[in-house]
Amino acid sequence: MDFLRPSTLDEALAVKAEHPDAVPIAGGTDVMVELNFDVRRPAALLDLGGVAELSRWSLEDGHVRLGATVPYARVVTELGEHLPGLAMASRTVGSPQIRNRGTVGGNLGSASPAGDAHPPLVAAAAGIEVASTRGSRTVPAREFFHGPKKSALEPDELIVAVLVPTAAGPQQFAKVGTRNAMVIAVCSFAVALDVAGKGVGTGIGSAGPTPLRALEAEEFAATELPWDDIGGGKPLPDNIARAFGELVGAAARPIDDVRGSAAYRRHALSVLARRTLGWAWQEVGK
Repeated sequence: MDFLRPSTLDEALAVKAEHPDAVPIAGGTDVMVELNFDVRRPAALLDLGGVAELSRWSLEDGHVRLGATVPYARVVTELGEHLPGLAMASRTVGSPQIRNRGTVGGNLGSASPAGDAHPPLVAAAAGIEVASTRGSRTVPAREFFHGPKKSALEPDELIVAVLVPTAAGPQQFAKVGTRNAMVIAVCSFAVALDVAGKGVGTGIGSAGPTPLRALEAEEFAATELPWDDIGGGKPLPDNIARAFGELVGAAARPIDDVRGSAAYRRHALSVLARRTLGWAWQEVGK
């Protein structure tokens, strides 16, 4: 197995073009597990840890441009104000050691339906910036996932950054697992409120072949939430919260597996959706 370590983004793209089968590695929290268990044995690893351009984030035109190799720990400590939903999800990823190494870009590259970063990115209508020697393009997070472990990436492309709109209102994330940390989600859910635009974004994780949106739930909440009577930490009307939860559960496409049944996942998502919307609503106007 070859080990390729470029020092600039241009060099990384050139190497990827020459070795399209090379597997990119940043924190290695997914790739190394697969190597250790002999799940796959690529011809080459493309180490992106030396590419400084990928390790930075910046604020640009109402978005955070999050470099592909910025670790979860920095998302938690540096971006909680701008991207609260993603920061909440990042806190639930593995152990402190994994959060110090693992990256949102790597999570996207793995394209697992259970990726913790995916629901908040879908809920916030983020974009995934990918590049090759042919040029760059931005793929909406809602269109990036094509199936389990399958994405819109072409063989010669690398994930360069994630473009996430800064929060237009409260955001929440919650997941269910066999314990609170170091666990793959049985299911997860993210919600993002746009107070000025009177809109709601959703993201469902680990309950379908890809991360999903609950479109009917979004439309229901945008119409039924009492936008003209917000503030002061008022609780969300129970009938709205329960209906929203039911619509989120209905939008899921879960399966039975060793982590949980499809019926349990639907029920759990309904509860998570009801709770997270309620928590987000009580934050409005505080």
